[in-house]
Amino acid sequence: MAGIISVSRTDLAQRRKKLRRQRQIRIIQAIWRTFAITGLAVGLLWVAVQPVWVLKSPKQVAIKSGNESLSDETTQSLLMLSYPQSLWRIEPAAIANSLKKQPTIAEAIVRRRLFPPGLNIEIQERVPVAVTQTPSGQNQGVGNKKVTIGLLDASGAWMPFEKYTSLNPTKKLPNLRVIGLPKQYCLHWTQLHQAVSQSPIKVMEIDCQNPANLILKTELGNVHLGVPGPQLSEQIKVLAQMRHLTAKLNSGQIEYIDLKNPELPLVQMNQKEQKLTSKTPKNI
Repeated sequence: MAGIISVSRTDLAQRRKKLRRQRQIRIIQAIWRTFAITGLAVGLLWVAVQPVWVLKSPKQVAIKSGNESLSDETTQSLLMLSYPQSLWRIEPAAIANSLKKQPTIAEAIVRRRLFPPGLNIEIQERVPVAVTQTPSGQNQGVGNKKVTIGLLDASGAWMPFEKYTSLNPTKKLPNLRVIGLPKQYCLHWTQLHQAVSQSPIKVMEIDCQNPANLILKTELGNVHLGVPGPQLSEQIKVLAQMRHLTAKLNSGQIEYIDLKNPELPLVQMNQKEQKLTSKTPKNI
């Protein structure tokens, strides 16, 4: 009985000794971990404050453009960065938001670059597809009508003409012209532009001044589409089917083509003595 008790006490003593050793090891590990984290933080702070992490000139800013119409010098002028400047004090998100406020820039991404120190900037510019003429006031006589000139991209975003041309002085402007208030064409602009750009019939002008009648100026003559709506694509397809119309009719006799009802296209003839309205099959 005494032997059993003696063995139990010995076993307990060994267990206590083992637990103390494990506790000491954990304390040592915690101390080393604290020293390692503190050393790493101090090291990173020391590296961060070194002069190498300074934006000293525009050469350290790498700019990548989606369509490369804006020069690096022009984009640099939009950044409004001062040099020298600590790389860590620069806010990439703020720079990106500032760039996206420019009417000629659709998207911008700004990132810090550590090796070599600098900034990486990616921008997606707006590409104009039409020149707009918007009435800017009440008519003051036929010869004194004031208009505001601008540019539209494929998504319907409007750009001031002077702003775009000042940033892109050598860029060729689009041939398509749009006349009217933005609210008269913006609702259906994406659909309308897509249909017009894919049509084999050349469209030079889109007149949106009359909300009840959208008018296209085409190589076949004026085309009346009526109130813009979901039938726009179908109307443009019917117009494409009429591309050989001038080979059968004298273009000087055509006053306009009526496609308000794409199922029943009409050609309004212009004659000296009388006007004849003739139904035109869709396969003309």
